[in-house]
Amino acid sequence: MSEETPQIVVTVAAPVEAVWNALRDKEKIQHWHGWEYEGLDAEIDLIFFTAFTEDGQTHTLEIQGGDRFVVEPHEGGSKITLTRAPHSDDPEWDAYYDDITEGWITFVQQLRFAMERHPGESRRTLFYSGAGGRSTGPAEQLGLDAAVGAQYEAEVVGESVTGQVWFRSEHQVGVTVDQWGDGLLVLSHIGATEQKPNGAAMAVLTFYGVDDTAREAIDKRWRDWWSPRYPGTEEAT
Repeated sequence: MSEETPQIVVTVAAPVEAVWNALRDKEKIQHWHGWEYEGLDAEIDLIFFTAFTEDGQTHTLEIQGGDRFVVEPHEGGSKITLTRAPHSDDPEWDAYYDDITEGWITFVQQLRFAMERHPGESRRTLFYSGAGGRSTGPAEQLGLDAAVGAQYEAEVVGESVTGQVWFRSEHQVGVTVDQWGDGLLVLSHIGATEQKPNGAAMAVLTFYGVDDTAREAIDKRWRDWWSPRYPGTEEAT
C-alpha cells in the first residue's frame, strides 16, 4: 500500500443502522471480525471498545489505533469507508502497517458477507498462515482466480465445491462455498519483497451449520495441503 492513509470502501446491501450495529454490538462483531481463537474476545474489546470515539448520528467510529469507519446510505443499502490511521513515528509498528491494512480488507469483506448472507448468525472458522515465497498464491494453486461475480466449480483440498467469486483486491480473493452452509473462503498472497523476504500467505475459512466432526475433517485436509506449500516463517528461513 503506497498511500499515506489508505481507504477501504465496501458497499453492503443492508440498512445503515444494521451495519452500524454490527460495528458496535460485541456479539455481532464476533460474527465477522477475525477468526476463532482464544484471544478473540480480548482483541475485540481492545480494538472496538478501548480508546474509541463514536458519533451515532453521523455513524462515525474511530477505534484504537486511529482507524476510522464511516457508514452512510448508498443506493438502497450502505457504504462503509474505512480510513487507515496515518503512519506513526515508530518503525517497528509501521513495519506491520500494510499487514493491518490487508487484515482490514479481509474483515470488512467478512462483515459485508455476514450482513448480506447470514445476518444475526453465528459462524465457525479456520485460519492458516505462512510464508508466501512461492511464485503463485493459494487462490491460483486452487484454481480460484476467476473474476468477481463468476460462478465456479473446483476440487479444493480434496472437496468438490461450488460458489461465486465474492471479491478481489490486489492481494486477496474471496469466494463463497455452497458446501460450507453458504460459507466464505478468503485467500491472500504477498510474494517475497525486500521488506518481507519470506512473503506471506493466509486463508480464512468461514462455515455455517458445520458440526465439529466435519470442521475437524476439513481442518486436517487443509493443514496437510497448506503446510508444505506455505510453511511457517521459521521453517521457510
